Amino acid sequence: MQGNARGQALAYKMIAERENEKYSFARESRLLIVAKAKVWASEGWRVVITDQDGKAYAPPEFDQLLAA
Repeated sequence: MQGNARGQALAYKMIAERENEKYSFARESRLLIVAKAKVWASEGWRVVITDQDGKAYAPPEFDQLLAA
């Protein structure tokens, strides 16, 4: 994972794929990464969020991250 300005690993990573395009984002905030992932998924992207433990979440599971 990418680090932040202080050199610490960011907790959540989102990968979005569609056709031959692929984007990834890393954030410390669950709220921000889930919000971004929901928007991308609603626009037809295949989206997965991975947490700091390596567990992957598909769109139907995004709200589980917010409940943690």
